[in-house]
Parts: sequence; C-alpha cells; structure tokens
Amino acid sequence: MLINPRIPALVCAVVLLAVGTRALAEACPDADAAALAWLDKMSRSLHEVSYHGVITLQRGDDMQVIQVSHRVDDAAASETLTRLTGQGAQVDRTAHPLECVHPGHRLLRLGSELQAGHCGIAEQYRFSVGADARVAGRTAVLIQIAPRDMYRFGYSMALDRETGLLLRSETLGRGNNPLETFQFSRVVFDAEAPVAAAELVHRAEHPHPDEASRRGAVSRPWQVTWLPGGFTATDSPAALAARRTFTDGLAVMSVFLEELGRELRPGEGLVREGGTTSYTRGMLLGGQPVLITVIGEVPVNTARMVADSVEWMQ
Repeated sequence: MLINPRIPALVCAVVLLAVGTRALAEACPDADAAALAWLDKMSRSLHEVSYHGVITLQRGDDMQVIQVSHRVDDAAASETLTRLTGQGAQVDRTAHPLECVHPGHRLLRLGSELQAGHCGIAEQYRFSVGADARVAGRTAVLIQIAPRDMYRFGYSMALDRETGLLLRSETLGRGNNPLETFQFSRVVFDAEAPVAAAELVHRAEHPHPDEASRRGAVSRPWQVTWLPGGFTATDSPAALAARRTFTDGLAVMSVFLEELGRELRPGEGLVREGGTTSYTRGMLLGGQPVLITVIGEVPVNTARMVADSVEWMQ
C-alpha cells in the first residue's frame, strides 16, 4: 500500500498529463506521449514511494548483489544500500529534502519544455512502450529508449505499473549490445526493512549542488565548450571549481581538471566498466600541463570529444 502523500501528487500528474499529451502531439509529432508519461512517473517515484528489496547489478562477468531500503516521510527521503557480495560495504543517505528535484529528474518532466515549444528529452531519444513483463513478481511496463545520435547509449527499462518505480534497466551499446543490467530480484513496498550487517559504513552527505561543486579548486577559470545536445549542468559551479557535472536526463557525466607540476607525455587512458566510461587525457592548455578526466555513462568517443573541448576562459 502506498503512502498517503503521493495521492495529491498523482492527481496533479493526471491533470498535467492530460494537458501535456495534447501539447506534445502538437510540438513533437513523432514522440510517444505514453512512454514519456511513464518516465515522468518514474522521476517522481523516489519522492513518493517507500520500498525495500534486493538488486543485482551485472557488468560483463561481474555481478554484485545489493540490498536497498528507501524510506519516504512527509519532508524527506532516506536510503540505505548494503552490498551483499564481496566486502560488506554500506552507504546511508539520510534526510534528502523532497522539494529538492535534481536536474536529471527535472528533464524527465516535460511540462515547462512543452510550454516553451520544445520537446525536451524527446529531442535526444526515441521512446516507445512495449508489452508488459514480470520483474520481481511485479507487473512492469517496458520502455524502449533509442538515442537519436551517436553520442549516448540506449536503454531498455521496466517500470512498476502501479508505482512507476524502475525495476530493471539495461544500458545498450552499439547494436543494442547490453553493457550492464540492473534489476530487482525482490521488492516490497511499505514494509519494515531488514537490517543487514556491514563491515564498512559510509554516511553520504547531501550538500547543496553549488556547495558540492566548490570542493577542489584550480588556479584559473575553465569551461567545457562542447557537449552533446540536451546535456545541461547539474549545478552552478564556481569559476575555479575542479569539476563540472552534466546530464541529459538519463545519462550523467563529470569532467575533472587537474593542474600538473610537470608536463606529461601526450596520451590517453581508458577504463570501461559496464555502461560507465572513464577517459583520461594529459594535455597542454595555454602552456599549462593538465590532466582532464571524463567519467560518465557515455560512449568513449563522446568522452574524448568532451575532454578535447576543455579550455581556459578568457
């Protein structure tokens, strides 16, 4: 049974959907309004639904099993993630304000984009609704997501038909080759969460995005001059912040700049783990040796082009 605070939110969503579907059909004739409505519902579920369960994360031959407990009260959401394989690490995220809507979730909500005459995330991806499936014993709606360009991955998602919670997600590379798969093997709503023992516990903070971006600094202002269409900053970083983070609503990537005391031999490094790319490049910016690192859910060529676009600001 779902918690009471989500009832007014769902009423509002139904009203907005009725208006938004008509506007979507006029502004974006090839967009699947039903699929986008499900993504909107998914973006709201983390602020409306309490649940706990067990998740598997498959990346090639590596599989991790994680217990998750997500709790929502009148003002905040809290979450505990406990790894059940390997080292028993645990992450506690507490008191995430419900009024804090991250840019990725905001991009999945099309109301303001449609009012401005834009298609929002539908400009970057094609969406379609498939047949229902069963995931973790729940009826799920399948959403197929195909990129409109070469700069991002595709996805196959299964959303809980009752709550909109993401029950399964596949990140798809070239030729729809699965890169990683996240899936609930068991999920229960509004029940007392079990307690799992952990050897290492990390309590995650939730600083304001602008405050987080100021951690670490460089001596000169810099900028990323090229991004794939649809990517937007997740915060308003200080000019000397060493990190910039961007999202298109589905994928997230961060760019880091490190000033070096000596020049590196030109070259690049690459690590790929499932759908996550870590690309590093040593270069000279205005005679200053620097190390640029791009980490995110994007193809290698996208990470390389983003790294190449880093410049000092004039």
